[in-house]
Amino acid sequence: MLNSNALCAGICDGANLAHFMNDSALSKRKESIMKWYAGFLIAGLCAGAVPALHGQNDTDPAAVVARVSGENLTMADLQNKEGGKLLQAEYQYYLNERKALEELIDNRLLADEARKRNISLDQLLNTEVYKGVKDPTEDQLEVYYEGLDTQEPYEAVRVDVLQHLRELRRTKARAAFVENLRKQANINVLLMPPAVNLNIAKAYTKGSQEAPVVFVEFADYECPYCQKVNPQIQQLKKDYGDKLAVVYKDFPLPMHHSSEKAAEAARCAGAQGKFWEYHDVLFYSKQVDVDALKEHARVLKLNGDAFDTCLDSGSQATAVKQDLEEGKDLGLTGTPSFFVNGHFFSGVIDYGTLKDMVNQQLNLAAATHAKEQISQK
Repeated sequence: MLNSNALCAGICDGANLAHFMNDSALSKRKESIMKWYAGFLIAGLCAGAVPALHGQNDTDPAAVVARVSGENLTMADLQNKEGGKLLQAEYQYYLNERKALEELIDNRLLADEARKRNISLDQLLNTEVYKGVKDPTEDQLEVYYEGLDTQEPYEAVRVDVLQHLRELRRTKARAAFVENLRKQANINVLLMPPAVNLNIAKAYTKGSQEAPVVFVEFADYECPYCQKVNPQIQQLKKDYGDKLAVVYKDFPLPMHHSSEKAAEAARCAGAQGKFWEYHDVLFYSKQVDVDALKEHARVLKLNGDAFDTCLDSGSQATAVKQDLEEGKDLGLTGTPSFFVNGHFFSGVIDYGTLKDMVNQQLNLAAATHAKEQISQK
């Protein structure tokens, strides 16, 4: 399945100059609107007026959203009964909000830097940010032109190609400058993804369920993205120690024909006290046919006969399907899918994003604890 991040990356990578030129007028109009909107938001922040962000999930659970035959249906009813149908839509909205917020932060950092230097934002961009940006050579323009899907002669599109490459280089220079500003700034993002309630009472957990941050992963042992992220999750547990509990839930996808049996095998190993060891072997080896599943048990020195009986009988199939149904009820459509203290995010995730999500919850827990201590005085 193509996740939203991969899809976005594909669209961005696939954009060509012909499309850019066809939509140039519209793009300029959008750019003008976005600059005005960003300026409006920054002005609002400077004045102390912070716009409401819907991703904060601050809707009143008791709010009545409908009346049926005289009976009220509340927001809590909607979330509890149909929340899974809304989760993906809410997450996409959050991603859009987060992207806009990151742009707002970048613009704020640039505005603050210009103010510190007592110059205008345009002066900062032209004298500092873009000072090392050079125009492409004629040879570079011609090479880029040769890669375009266009019937227009080079001379007809040269100016557009030059402007396009110039903007790409300026964008790259701006991003590098802003990244340096971010490293020097104290940024605490409070906007959070949508959240749901999860049942982890019987799930395999590495660490205490009383840890301030509980990291839940719904995954598939044949999923290449799950295989890739597994070492990062292990590193996350090492980095945060007792502050983090990692929970695994099965979500075998229908196109992966061996993943459900692999999930059963991990639970059969769990019956002998080695779930996590077996779980890691599956992700590292990527071998999930039945013969390999039984061989893994021997490598881990499990009771082979007991393991084979467990696997062949399908005694763990019900438990696997319970996780799968829970994921479906939540509206999950792909793997890996994550919940950090109930807050959902998914897709191709890098280690920095994983840490950001954990740190956000740790900061929230620390702030809540501080408020409780103050209220007790």
